[in-house]
Amino acid sequence: MQKKRKNKQSVMYHNSSQKKFWTFSSEEHLEQLRYEANQRLRAKVLGSARDLTAFSESLFLDPLEEAVLFRHYERRLLDFCTNFKPVMPKSVVGTANMYFRRFYVNNSLMEYHPRIIMLTCAYLACKVDEFNVSSSQFVGNLQETSAGQEKALEQILEYELLLIQQLNFHLVVHNPYRPMEGFLIDLKTRYLTLENPEMLRKTADDFLNRAMLTDVGLLFSPSQIALTAVLNSASRAGINMESYLTECLGLKEDKETLSKMIDSMKRIKTLLKKYEPPNPEEVSTYKQKLERIHTEFIINTNSKRKRGYEDDDHVTKEHPVAEEEEWTDEDLECLRS
Repeated sequence: MQKKRKNKQSVMYHNSSQKKFWTFSSEEHLEQLRYEANQRLRAKVLGSARDLTAFSESLFLDPLEEAVLFRHYERRLLDFCTNFKPVMPKSVVGTANMYFRRFYVNNSLMEYHPRIIMLTCAYLACKVDEFNVSSSQFVGNLQETSAGQEKALEQILEYELLLIQQLNFHLVVHNPYRPMEGFLIDLKTRYLTLENPEMLRKTADDFLNRAMLTDVGLLFSPSQIALTAVLNSASRAGINMESYLTECLGLKEDKETLSKMIDSMKRIKTLLKKYEPPNPEEVSTYKQKLERIHTEFIINTNSKRKRGYEDDDHVTKEHPVAEEEEWTDEDLECLRS
């Protein structure tokens, strides 16, 4: 186990699948991919419909409405991870969050309900990052009856392979937490101008938490994000650290690299400033549309897979109550404290 962990950590970001496949060129590129996922779902539903007169554009979520619901469920995912018992390491939370964002780059919320995808992301992240909790411990963090917890676990296990496939089996996520620790250590050992680098930690942590709610992790390297967090923390404290970039990071003579780095940091900070929390009224309206789509259309288009799940003897014969019980957003309202 230790050897496996060491090998995993030794994979550098610049050689990783994250850089090659999951770091995108621009926000516009991401928006285009999400738009295409939205359109594919519409075409799939309409293509399987017998009566097209029953459909109108207003039945579907448009990309902006999907974006609002995505932000809502992403916050629910982070709430679940934050309140998880035992305490979930930051790296696991970051990995779960990145799985969730990656999944919905190429998939629509209208095809795969984010309520179960978010939990599946957290469950898979626990496995991949070797945070050892049992399946019963995991769903025990849902304030739900034992039957409801078992129903949730059945759905998680049903969607786990789908999630892995949609991530293209690229399961190692490089988070900015380790680079941030590296920068703080570097400040303590080489940048003696700053007397107490630890004073930057809390604000930098807050910056990384806010960054998780944006596309920053799909656009920039973990070290860029971490450095921005540290320098932003210093700036908020009234500390000028330009000399750290030029002297300690050796960029005094490399004006081009320094300029690109500063530009990237500006873009990262702009993304955080642009973030808007989901409007509760809009969330409520769009959730009604989402539930209708999944109830009336998506179950029918995925009927073959759905029948296979319902025909499982373990579910239908041994646990009939769990099969009948609806597991909804409300089951996430009261997380264990």
